[in-house]
Amino acid sequence: MSDGKDVEKVPEGVYPKGEGLGGTANKGFPSTAGLTGDQRPVQYTNVRPQSEDTDAPEPTVVGKRKGMFGATQGGDTSGYGGLRSPILFPGESERPYGGYFDALVDHLAEATGPAMEGVTVVADRGELTLYVERDQLLTVMSALRDDPRLRFEMCMSVSGVHFPQETGRELHVAYHLLSITHGSRRLRVEVTAPDADPHVPSVVGIYPAADWHERETWDMFGIVFDGHPALTRILMPDDWPGHPQRKDYPLGGIPVEYKGGTVPPPDQRRSYT
Repeated sequence: MSDGKDVEKVPEGVYPKGEGLGGTANKGFPSTAGLTGDQRPVQYTNVRPQSEDTDAPEPTVVGKRKGMFGATQGGDTSGYGGLRSPILFPGESERPYGGYFDALVDHLAEATGPAMEGVTVVADRGELTLYVERDQLLTVMSALRDDPRLRFEMCMSVSGVHFPQETGRELHVAYHLLSITHGSRRLRVEVTAPDADPHVPSVVGIYPAADWHERETWDMFGIVFDGHPALTRILMPDDWPGHPQRKDYPLGGIPVEYKGGTVPPPDQRRSYT
């Protein structure tokens, strides 16, 4: 059995090697050391393994996840309340990014000039993400649509994310773009805003299809898209309090009757911890 030295840097409850069967937190299971091929169990992979590429950028730890789903409000009903794992994001990439990514970034820099100074480039798992300052968002998006070397004609979606642990950048907005001209190239553009100032410029003037997407992001996350032609709720009633997909939204609800049985609201269900 392992003495634990080889898992000192691994979060509690995660055992990719040494004690525990297949990376589980149960130290009573036999070691998997020495097993090969089909005898190897499915590893617990909620934590991204270290890359074998020594030149790969170190991932950024943006928080810690508790339990199976990371819920912080109410009781844990999954039975995995003891799990603890870091939330890892890929770090800023270094050239060469690979594929068409290098040329795309170069063309965008030529088209926008100073607007690219605050852009962070992340190439990870075959996808390219540009993290843009919100005051430069419209400049970057206009260039991505209009420059013939870029030509991302379509904004496929606008989605919000809430990271309450990221002080000063709790709210994220991700834009997924598609270039039909250049053979279905895809690109993700992301901006952040603090909870205290949840404003991001609307891109509806550049991508009209973003209209309802921005309304949904406002409805669910409370992100205000300045310049939107009619920023009203699209899913919840107009008088609904709060924004339901934020992680600080209170866990509650109403009982639901289903085929004669009653399901209690989430905050009244059984807790396993």
